[in-house]
Amino acid sequence: MSRKIVFMGTPDFAVASLDAIVKAGYDVAAVVTVPDRQTGRGLKVTFSPVKEYALQHSIPLLQPEKLRDPNFLDALKAIGADLFVVVAFRMLPQVVWAMPPLGTFNLHASLLPQYRGAAPINWAIINGEKETGVTTFLLNEKIDEGKVLMQRHTPINDNDTAETLHDRLAEMGAKLTVETLEALFEGTIEPKPQTIPDTLKAAPKIFKQDCAIDWRRDGKYIVNFVRGLSPYPAATTTMTDTKGENISMKIFATEFEKAENSIAGEIKSDGKKMLKIGVNDGFIKILSLQISGKKKISVDEFLRGYNVSDWKLNV
Repeated sequence: MSRKIVFMGTPDFAVASLDAIVKAGYDVAAVVTVPDRQTGRGLKVTFSPVKEYALQHSIPLLQPEKLRDPNFLDALKAIGADLFVVVAFRMLPQVVWAMPPLGTFNLHASLLPQYRGAAPINWAIINGEKETGVTTFLLNEKIDEGKVLMQRHTPINDNDTAETLHDRLAEMGAKLTVETLEALFEGTIEPKPQTIPDTLKAAPKIFKQDCAIDWRRDGKYIVNFVRGLSPYPAATTTMTDTKGENISMKIFATEFEKAENSIAGEIKSDGKKMLKIGVNDGFIKILSLQISGKKKISVDEFLRGYNVSDWKLNV
């Protein structure tokens, strides 16, 4: 039996799995990724991380604008792959995922059915979960609802950020992807329908407007909110200086200090090393931040350049 695979993915998270598949000796006959994009002021053409990897390893590439394009479908069919593997890619139409004889499976960065959607890593931390993991499952016509193949669990530590958890899950997912491949080719795995709990938590895509900190929330929630968005896309807030100018900034790291009689949005600082914001049940100490258009800095670096004693916070 041949073991020919087509891999579909885009970001760094997907590269870990692609690399693991290649190193395991599987025949990756082609990689499917997004078309090249022009970004930045100079409109420089950029490649996806998955394309970069494919080029470095001389793997044939397909970059369709539309997944139902007849030319793309013909090229995909001509490969004759036994299995498609999808990691952090677009939603596939049935004409694609149903093509290979062994089907198409996806790696998802949560313990399905919890946190279906585009941002499972972020939302698990934001919601204060103590555990998450990775799941491989067979694709069907619904998003993240196919039959489960394998799962692996990992704790979410108090100091985890979206970045550290992303990297750990990418590594776990790469190993699970190879294990799933082996089991499917050997016929030693039985896909199981997802068991739906009483409470189902979603992981929708996070947009810019979703990143604003609500200083009226409890401190623990805000700390988790910042961790879950750090370093990207990053929690945001806006302060108004003494000239009435709005200063937009990203917040990357915080600590919670429980206290009574705090006022939501109140700014307190010693002007040297301490900057904290009042919340519902105490204060949030800012540890690192980035003013719009500037570099990321520590709070003491920030306070050396700005006097925030009379600034106001837009709650």
